[in-house]
Amino acid sequence: MATANLNRYHENIFRRSCAPSVQRQFGLVRPVFFRSCMARRKALTRTGTVIRAELQDPLRNAQAAVNTFLRRYDITSTGIGAMIVTGYCVYAHDQDPFTALGITFTATIIALKQLVQRTDRVKGVDVHPTEPWILANLYNGNVYIWNYMDQTLVKSFEVTELPVRASKFVARKQWVITGSDDMFIRVYNYNTMDKVKTFEAHTDYIRCIAISPTMPYILTSSDDMLIKLWDWEKLPLHDLQGWNCVQVFEGHSHYVMQVSFNPKDTNTFASASLDRTIKVWSLGQPTPNFTLEGHEKGVNCVDYFTGGDRPYLISGADDRLVKVWDYQTKACVTTLEGHAHNISSAIFHPELPIIVTGSEDGTVKLWHSTTYRLENTLDHRMERVWSLGYCKGSNCIAIGYDEGVVMLKIGRDEPVASMDNSGKIIWARHNEIQTVNIKALGADFEMVDGERLPLPVKDLGSCDLYPQSLQHNPNGRFVVVCGDGEYIVYTALAWRNKAFGSGLEFVWSADSSDYAIRESPSKIKIYKNFQEKHSVSLGFNAEGIHGGTLVSVRGSDFIVFYDWEGRVVRRIDVAAKSVHWSESGNTVAILGDSSFYILKYNKELVEEHFASGTAAGDDGVDDAFDLQAEVSERVRTCVWVGECFVYNNTAWRLNYCVGGEVTTVVHLDRPMYLLGYLAAQNRVFLIDKEFNIVSYTLLLSLIEFKARITAGELDSAMELLPSIPQVCGLRCVITDQHNSVARFLEAKGMLSTALQVATDQDYRFDLAVQLGDLEVAQEIAVTLDSTAKWKQLGEMALTAGKLDLAAECLTRASDFSGLLMLAAARGDRTGMAAVAAAATAGGKTNVAFLASFLLGRLEDCLSLLLESHRLPEAAFFARTYLPSSISPALVKWKADLAAINPKAAEALADPAAYPNLFPHLEEALRAEKLLGQQRSNPVPASAYLDAVAVTAGSVEGGIERLLERLQVSECEEAEAMQEEAVEEEELMEEAEEAGEDDASVEVEAEAEEEPPALAPPPATAATPESSETEPAAEAGVEDEDEDPFGDPAGDGVPDAGNVAAEDLDDDWGLDGDGDGEA
Repeated sequence: MATANLNRYHENIFRRSCAPSVQRQFGLVRPVFFRSCMARRKALTRTGTVIRAELQDPLRNAQAAVNTFLRRYDITSTGIGAMIVTGYCVYAHDQDPFTALGITFTATIIALKQLVQRTDRVKGVDVHPTEPWILANLYNGNVYIWNYMDQTLVKSFEVTELPVRASKFVARKQWVITGSDDMFIRVYNYNTMDKVKTFEAHTDYIRCIAISPTMPYILTSSDDMLIKLWDWEKLPLHDLQGWNCVQVFEGHSHYVMQVSFNPKDTNTFASASLDRTIKVWSLGQPTPNFTLEGHEKGVNCVDYFTGGDRPYLISGADDRLVKVWDYQTKACVTTLEGHAHNISSAIFHPELPIIVTGSEDGTVKLWHSTTYRLENTLDHRMERVWSLGYCKGSNCIAIGYDEGVVMLKIGRDEPVASMDNSGKIIWARHNEIQTVNIKALGADFEMVDGERLPLPVKDLGSCDLYPQSLQHNPNGRFVVVCGDGEYIVYTALAWRNKAFGSGLEFVWSADSSDYAIRESPSKIKIYKNFQEKHSVSLGFNAEGIHGGTLVSVRGSDFIVFYDWEGRVVRRIDVAAKSVHWSESGNTVAILGDSSFYILKYNKELVEEHFASGTAAGDDGVDDAFDLQAEVSERVRTCVWVGECFVYNNTAWRLNYCVGGEVTTVVHLDRPMYLLGYLAAQNRVFLIDKEFNIVSYTLLLSLIEFKARITAGELDSAMELLPSIPQVCGLRCVITDQHNSVARFLEAKGMLSTALQVATDQDYRFDLAVQLGDLEVAQEIAVTLDSTAKWKQLGEMALTAGKLDLAAECLTRASDFSGLLMLAAARGDRTGMAAVAAAATAGGKTNVAFLASFLLGRLEDCLSLLLESHRLPEAAFFARTYLPSSISPALVKWKADLAAINPKAAEALADPAAYPNLFPHLEEALRAEKLLGQQRSNPVPASAYLDAVAVTAGSVEGGIERLLERLQVSECEEAEAMQEEAVEEEELMEEAEEAGEDDASVEVEAEAEEEPPALAPPPATAATPESSETEPAAEAGVEDEDEDPFGDPAGDGVPDAGNVAAEDLDDDWGLDGDGDGEA
């Protein structure tokens, strides 16, 4: 009871400490405990024992949980190399890490849950070969399809009310086939959800369905002790939908629990029965070929080994044993013990060297398929395991439990492959080693970017261990294969064993004869010419080592560089996951989780330091490295090409970095992994998980050019420029290589050099603008003849004071506004006239009007207003500047307005009919005539001061008197405004004293300010005396009945098509539409 309470207490602490997302990701929810530390230490020495971690401290995340466990119980010193976070517990396993699964070492999560779905009892699972789908058939009669990538339910089928014990995908027909306890086989189309076929297949429960990989066959097994072969293309009698029972296999004396086709010979299959036997059959023969006996209780499952040439099959039974059989010798190869209850499922994984077994004890065990060693035990606390599923070409495992289904991804997708400097590629398919050679394509072969290379594959041999990694040494003579805590060095040509040994990791030196191994988490050994030379005790737990110019040893949050004599060169506090040296050894890339760093190695300084005999200290030589660049991208795979770092990131973009500048080569359409670079072909080579080789162009001369620029060697870099072609490849044409160089130079601040190198005219124009080189920019603009370019160049010329060039550019750009401004600033009447004419022709009426107005061409201004149908503006313009033209403009206005509002048109007064309404009209006509004469003799801007003096001389009293009159006018206007303000204040005070509110005061003030109504035209023009009285009286009467100025309804809202009375008096400008513009 106390233990249970303690568990709940720590569970609550851990739940509060970990974010929900972390809990869901790693499943770290319920820590369980051993009673004492001594029990843990004893358990650590037992192979395959599960260690349950005691998490007593509040931990912020799952990684901290793993690290705390390692430090607290010193697991690394006992040989425990890996951690697994699965389900609800943290586990550790003994001896070597799970290297066969692509696992690195300490604190590594090797089984990543991709899907966890809680359901009723799951009796069977299957994985789709192409879609990210998992199929689960349930005891409650339902069948579900989940997408394990986005955790969504894709399809669901309500098959029957009885248990569905078997279901399978048939991807080539888009089918799902189910078998249930009602003895029926049902076939569904998983795209349309239609039921394709239903038929009674057996006389008892259907236990298993197996799909032939090559023929239109399925096998079904049942509790009626029969196995039946069905052909879905052969038509039975009286049925046109196929599904004929081709053959019935009899021979078992109890329930037939499972059948499985032999993937190496699809005409044979094996069956497992509760009669304690495994039988192997051939299609077309009624009796079994042979029977395998050895289990003491009923056999529940059987599966074939798919990889290599071993003729093995596996079986699991109620005797809690798993047996591996050789079906050629009919002997039991080995027996796997460890489960505490009946074995419900056992499989050979098709891609990984593991055997997976599931039991009713609730655990899934992973065994090495070569050594048969128990590697791990998974317990998701979902009760009994009933089924396991896999898919060829995938590292996933599907598990069906009493309480749901789990999808796990084990290991990595990256292929185990290596390429040497000559183009020879070696890769591992399981234990088989194969090779291809780029040179086999021939010199005349046309490589196309991104297309698969048709390389002939040659079998090189096999490996004695399952390869986790494979790597050439620098000169390509040897290849090292690592896995299972061991390494083997082979000759690259003949694939002969050169050396071998135990080690967690193996790395080559830049010198082809040196290498190092990580013998244990705290010790590394250095070899020269395959002889041990140095042994280095680290003093900390190493998570990994990396080779190259120096030996790099990774800690949890730092990395230590050693030379190949075992001396500390430098410690750098950075959480690294990998280290890669350039070929020259002068540069190193340190890769982190979210960014990578490019450092320069000061080799001469370090050698001088060691030669002087000065102690380096714990952190090594201070100035051993200089940071050159930091790039915030996560690197998946990488390779050095000279001083250029080529890599692909998590978004699967192929990039390269030179001098801190990142350039994207291509966006990859699928996951690809870098192999290497061949300078002779100027191409970088990549491989996918299906071992397809593709290549992309990457010019070595371009890389070398950028590297020299970064080093400050401009002259030598420019010597390489002619060797950089603008067109490279045969079918793949690349025309922007020089522009790529120019952009690199621009990023380095070398604009003038970039202008010389660039070939794209648009880009060269931008560079010339940045440099302020107007001549080059003008030449390019003439070539491009772009309005935007001419306008931009014109603005630059204006800024630089190059007015002639500006005028030319603005003319080519048809920038009439700019030309108007330029002509006005220069006092150029001829240019202004040209602007007016060009703007009129170009439809820019506003510019043409202003240019004509500045030239004094009032008649042209009026004509522009009339032609552009700005009739109100034309009338008011005539009233102000050309009173003799009022009547013609007014006639057109009234005719246009009459079509909209006749009453408003009638309200417009013509000075010819109502001269009394136009005071001083005669003086205006005389002034127009006088000014017209003066406009014919314009005064140049240079004579402005003289003209002012002449004008002032014509005034009585001279210029002094003129200024006094202007000042007096301003004073009188100010006094009038002040008196008006005082009167308004007095009115407000009187209104407050009378108790009137603000609203009434405003209404009265508005009423007092209303202008007098305009009198309509007289009845006849012959009686002008009556026109001053009678029309006004009539207007007063009309105002009471109907509003002639736009309010015919009399509701106080003016009609939108009419003109307000006040507008006739004060709108004398050019803004007839009220938008603030002429």
